This record gives sequence, structure tokens and C-alpha cells, in this order.
Amino acid sequence: MSKSLEEVNQSVPTQNKTTVFRKILAFFGPAYLVSVGYMDPGNWATDIAGGSQFGYALLWVLLMSNIMALLLQSLSARLGIVTQRDLAQASRETYSTFINYILYFLAEIAIAACDLAEVLGMAIGINLLFDIPLIQGVMITVLDTFLLLFLINKGMRKMEAFIIALVMIIGFSFIFEMIFAKPELPKIIYGLIPSLPNEAALYIAIGIIGATVMPHNLYLHSSLVQTRKFDRSKTGIKQALKYNFIDSAIALNLAFFVNAAILILAAATFYRNGMFEVAEIQDAYRFLEPVLGNKWAPILFAVALIAAGQSSTITGTLAGQIVMEGYLNLRIQPWVRRIITRLIAIVPAVIIISVYGESVTGKMLILSQVILSLQLGFAIIPLIHFVSDKSKMNGFHISRPTQIAAWLIAGIIVSLNVKLVYDEITGWLDTSENPAVLCFTVVPIAIGFLVLLLYIVFQPLLTKAKPQIENHSPHHVTLKFSPISSTTKKNIAVTVDFSSADEKALQHAIDIGGKDANYTLIHVVETVGAMMYGSTIIDHETTIDEKLLFEYYKMLTDKGYQVTTKLGFGKPGKIISKTINDGDFDILIMGTHGHHTFKDLLFGTTVDQVRHEIIIPLFIIKN
Repeated sequence: MSKSLEEVNQSVPTQNKTTVFRKILAFFGPAYLVSVGYMDPGNWATDIAGGSQFGYALLWVLLMSNIMALLLQSLSARLGIVTQRDLAQASRETYSTFINYILYFLAEIAIAACDLAEVLGMAIGINLLFDIPLIQGVMITVLDTFLLLFLINKGMRKMEAFIIALVMIIGFSFIFEMIFAKPELPKIIYGLIPSLPNEAALYIAIGIIGATVMPHNLYLHSSLVQTRKFDRSKTGIKQALKYNFIDSAIALNLAFFVNAAILILAAATFYRNGMFEVAEIQDAYRFLEPVLGNKWAPILFAVALIAAGQSSTITGTLAGQIVMEGYLNLRIQPWVRRIITRLIAIVPAVIIISVYGESVTGKMLILSQVILSLQLGFAIIPLIHFVSDKSKMNGFHISRPTQIAAWLIAGIIVSLNVKLVYDEITGWLDTSENPAVLCFTVVPIAIGFLVLLLYIVFQPLLTKAKPQIENHSPHHVTLKFSPISSTTKKNIAVTVDFSSADEKALQHAIDIGGKDANYTLIHVVETVGAMMYGSTIIDHETTIDEKLLFEYYKMLTDKGYQVTTKLGFGKPGKIISKTINDGDFDILIMGTHGHHTFKDLLFGTTVDQVRHEIIIPLFIIKN
């Protein structure tokens, strides 16, 4: 299994810090990237709708959601810190391939729904501030994909600093909005007492929960905590867990302040003045100045909206990469993955806006958050199972009271979602002119997802996960060691990557050289740690690669072949070319996976780079 977000995995050192403050500071960052998902434009839509329709009555839902989020995010961080697996990778190692495909599909739907909210939010902010048409604003949001690539290439710390700066912009904007709105403190306190005015409030409340406790954030946090390099002893892991919990507590409480401020702003301006139907972000922007009598209120509102959309879209795209790589073990070039993620959100947004007009954006935003809430159970339940497993967590499993609290949260969320789905389906059946169609389509799908939910609840209790080994073992390589005539190619280099391509490459090499040639087997470790620390890196992947390379060496030397091995560290194309040009080789033989054109764009190509830089013949063996 490859490292989660491998390009930045363990790229931030936390050791050798001179003071406790510096050590704590070294761990701070991942939760702030997670927290922006809790204040994205989807939250704005549900908070504005809740505040304008029900005043301060749904503040308790925000508080409850924040407490839920803090517990669940701490569990997600625990999984990543202890097991060095993100939630998608842990699911892949636990459930069958078929179940993982379904969970992957559901996770992608959730990420697409989240990204749709972020695209719409940013486009609305651009439209309000600069009077650019909404569809053009949606198109502009493609550009932030390249901003993400720029930031991640600059390093994790710089990307975290950028996100924290955006969070500060949002926070300061709403401090001033609160000053302008002058909310009623007694009603705010009363709003923290649980109540649901009517059925419509339940729909908004579930949307708020979905917008706050976001499923993709659970995947994201379990990966981002792995960007920290720390002592893997029990003491070091305990320290990492403590510092990450502090990080989460501060970041998520800031997110709660922003969400509460949006709802309070809507209650203090619109609900107080009898404007109960303000659910669109655009309407909220237009009414702020006349209601509050301050020209800065709508400007700060739009600036904060753009900052919220920009920051949350970065983390949403990272979550998409984590989910794809974790569930499918499919690694494609980051820029391609991010373009695909953005297009999945942009295409539906453009189509719906073109067909139905800009007035539907508010409904789209709230619907996207309800979809997120419906997906929550499929992310929360596996997470609770994993962090409760003594064998997986190596002694760092959660306590019984924490397990009870986590299952209680899962039960509340799933129960609310089941009620929502049941109410919606019965409503459709009552009003539909042809209910038989729904009975044979929507109802079976709903029942199927309920069965899946029950399966992931009970399956880990009944079976134990088997470890999966992704590398191809040299024992599976079958070579024909037949006598061969002598050749002029005496020094033969062969690249190996422990995949099915190695067999044909090695077979061709010994067919050319026979027993008179000298063979050099070249393998490059391309983890982030290898790129940063070179041959001094000591990690799991390097250890495995060294072992597998030695097995190739032993297999060939036992048959009487003269073999040496070279283990390189960094970008394969660059390292292979340097090794060949610095050595005395007559030919280089490389195996490929048969990628062409479009697949080269997706997966990248080492062969092209090598063949342009080496000065000896290159023989390419297609797999």
C-alpha cells in the first residue's frame, strides 16, 4: 500500500524542537485545513436558511454538530497517526473489493456534492463583488486547481499558512458583521436549547449536520496528520495524538464561531424583520445594506464567501485524491485528478444554472449538504470500527466511553437520515401519478443502501481483515535460464519496479547477455521522504524495496549470473538517467505497463524522459 498523499507524506519534521511551544506549533496545521470544510458555502446556505426561517432556534444544532465533529475528527486523526493509513486505505484493507467500490462511489458523490457547493459559493461571491455573470464565475473556479498545484509544490507548511490566512479573513469579516447586526444575546442563549419548530426545520437541521460533520473531512484528516514526521515510539505517538487534539479543538471551535455568526446574522437581520424566505446567498447580500444601514456589510460578506469557497475547494480536491488512491490504489498525476474533480462539480452547476436560472442556486446548495449528511454513516461507521480495533491500533484503540459516545453520534445521524429518506419517499409516493415506478426504482435503491449500512456495521465484528501486499514478489517471476550464444553486449542495465513488467524485462536481458554478461538491476524509491532525504531515508517502503531487490539478486546469482544492484532515491526518470550516464553500460532494458497517449497523461512516463537523456541504446519491453 502506497503512502497517503505521498508527495507530502512525513514532509514536516516535528523533532528537535527546542521548546514545547515550537513542538506544538510543528503539529498545528492539519485541523485548519479540515476546519475550512466546516465553513464552506454549503454551510452558508443552510445557516442563512435556518436563521431567516427559524431565528436562533437551530443554534443548538450547530453546537451539537461541532461537538460531533470534534470527536469524529479526533478519531480520524488517531487512525492516521497510529496506523499510518487514511480512512480509505483502512476500508480497502477491511472490506471486499465489491463493497469498497460502492463505498468509493458514495465517497465520490459526497465530494462532488461538496465541490458543487464550493464552486457555486465562489461563483456567487465573484458575481456579487465584481458583477461577473454566474456561469462565467463558475468557469473561473477552474483556475484554483492550478493554485492548489502551486501551493502543494511549495510545501505543506506554505499551503497551511495560505489556508489559515483565508480563515482569518473569514473570521474578521464576521466579527464586523456581528458588530453591525447587534444580535440579541438572551435569544442566542435560548437558541442553544434543543427544539425543532416543524418538519421543515428537520430538513434544514439535517442539512446543517451534513454541512458541519462532512464525510470527506474524515478521509482528509486521517491523511493530513501523516504529513508530520515524528518519533514512532509509544511516547511519540501519544504526544502526536495530544497535540493534534489541541489543533482540532482550536480549529473546529473557530469554524463553529463562523457558522454561528452566519446563522445569528441571518436571524438578527432577516428573521427579526419578518423576512423569513431569505434562503439565497444573493438575497442575503442584497438585503444586508438596507437592513443594517451599512455599505461595508455586504462587501465583507462577499469577501468572506470567496475566501470560504477558495479555501474549502483546496481541501475538497485533496480529499478526492485521497479517496481515489485509498479505495482503488489508483495513482494518477495530481493535476489530472484535480481537474477531474473540479469538472465533476462544474458541469452539473453550468447545466442546472443554464436550464433553471440563477434562482435555484440556494436550493442546490442545501441539497448538496443533505447529500453529504446521507453519506456520513458510510464514513463514520467504518472509522469507529477501525479505531476500536485493538489489533489495528496497536494499543491505541479508543476507550469504552469514547466508543459509546461515537456510536451514539453515528446512531443519531443515521436515524435522522433514515427518517428524512422515509419522509421524502412516502411524500413522493403520495403525490406521484405513477407510484409503481418509484416502488421499482427508488424504494429498492433505498433498501439496498440500508442493507449496505447494516453490512458495514456488522461485518468487521464477524471477520478480521487480512493484510494486503501490493508489491509483486520475485517468487512469482518465471524465467527460462537456457544456454545462449555469446554477445557483444557485456554490461546490461535493467530497471525493475517489482511489477508484472519485470519478468519480460529480465527475460529479455538474459536472452541477450547469457552468462557472459554483467547485469545491473536498478530500482528507484520515489517516496516524498526519498526525494527529500535521499539514501539516508529509513522508511517502510525503502525496507521492502531493498528486500525485493535482494531477492532478484539472489535468484539470478544462484543460477550463475553476474549481478549487481543499484537502489536510487527520487524521481525515477532523473535517477535512472544519471545512473546510466555515470556508469559503463552497453544497453538499458526497461519494462513498461503499456500506457499510451491519454494514459501517459494520467500516470506520467519515465521512459520518455530516460530515452532523451541517456547516451546508450534503450530497449523497451512492452508488458
